[in-house]
Amino acid sequence: MDEISWNDFEKVELRAGTVIGVLAFPEARKPAYKLQVDFGPFGVMTSSAQITALYEPASLIGRQIVGVVNFPKKQIGKFFSKFLVTGFEDESGAIVITTVERPVPNGSRLK
Repeated sequence: MDEISWNDFEKVELRAGTVIGVLAFPEARKPAYKLQVDFGPFGVMTSSAQITALYEPASLIGRQIVGVVNFPKKQIGKFFSKFLVTGFEDESGAIVITTVERPVPNGSRLK
């Protein structure tokens, strides 16, 4: 594992946001949703997330997740992903999204 400096870590904008919309993304190569997440002062951002194995769209609405908001946008077909949804692989390889333990203001930065 490569070590990074504190300055490297400080460059990563890990922010809390609330999922306000979930759409199917049938054009994606792997099963995915299009998420709309409210990051407070950073606005509403969209992302493609390969989280269909463990989550139904309705279960995501209102959930606070953690995203990286300062990556360049990434084009996936005709869709632009503007932040990275964070998560961990479980033993089956499915992605478990990173959430916050209790509500925090949208846009709060991971410390």
